[in-house]
Amino acid sequence: MVHTELGTLAGSQWVSGVYCLGNPQVATTRQGKPYLKCLLRDATGEVPGRLWSFDEHRLKDVAATGFVQIEGSAETFKDQVQIRIDTIEACEVSEEQMQDLLPSTSQDIESMFADVVGMLTSMEHPAMQALANAYLGDEQLIARFRMAPAAMAMHHAWIGGLLEHTWQLMRIADAVLPLYRGELNRDLVLMGLFIHDLGKTIELTWEKGFDYTAEGNLVGHIARGAIWLQQKADTLDPPLPGETLRVLQNIVLSHHGEAEYGALKPPSTPEAVFISMLDNLDAKTQMALTSVQSGTAMVGDFTDRIWGLWQNRLYRPRPLDEGVEESAMDASGELFG
Repeated sequence: MVHTELGTLAGSQWVSGVYCLGNPQVATTRQGKPYLKCLLRDATGEVPGRLWSFDEHRLKDVAATGFVQIEGSAETFKDQVQIRIDTIEACEVSEEQMQDLLPSTSQDIESMFADVVGMLTSMEHPAMQALANAYLGDEQLIARFRMAPAAMAMHHAWIGGLLEHTWQLMRIADAVLPLYRGELNRDLVLMGLFIHDLGKTIELTWEKGFDYTAEGNLVGHIARGAIWLQQKADTLDPPLPGETLRVLQNIVLSHHGEAEYGALKPPSTPEAVFISMLDNLDAKTQMALTSVQSGTAMVGDFTDRIWGLWQNRLYRPRPLDEGVEESAMDASGELFG
């Protein structure tokens, strides 16, 4: 079956194949006519799609399976490649096809998970060890934790993305914590980072492409994470000491930092502030790196505007990667001898 890879797509190229359908919606042209706008994804990248003549009553049928067979052509609009869709139909895909259509982590899942477990078992307080074991013993939760994306599209939006994001955060924390001379509690930070996004394991679905579940739309990963924490803590004997449970719940409830970004409470301990800042750092950095990757389908030196990065367009070229000879030239244009 013909399949045009999206990651290397160029303008004026014919496009044909099965793709994951993201965020399909009906918009209106300046002339008041309905059209379909969506994101088309495969394992190599994602590209906006437009079907300029579209019956809005078809939207439910087109989006029914999360995957579509399309034919159309690539075109360049405002320095970005998009697909002008000629035909689009919902289709079913096999598990084998799914691997080619959903992006996956470039890291080794077994190795990342082993690192996460290793950092959890290195915690010193027996109560934190007991709480970690309560989570690690939940086989269904851990199986989904290893596979779930961290987001629909913003950052780490690929199979294994949640594990990769958590693994990266815990490693960053372990590298930075010594700089604070023991004033931040390592156990609280590592446990908080491990559990902060676990609710995404049921907030998101990836069986039919990336989408929000009913749980995700009605409850969300932040509230679910706090509920799960209470449930896991209730199984411990002896219980967590003092206000440890409330402190950890504040970490979960506040890790988005501000209410306008979804935080249910402000960070209220030094560890909660630290975790919120690290989470934002890793999310935005990965968002930027993904956006400027040379494998994405775009032309020109700047990306499209990125909602999660201040509606900014990022500069893609790396000025120090332009070759040894060019960097070795002196001001006169001659190579250093």
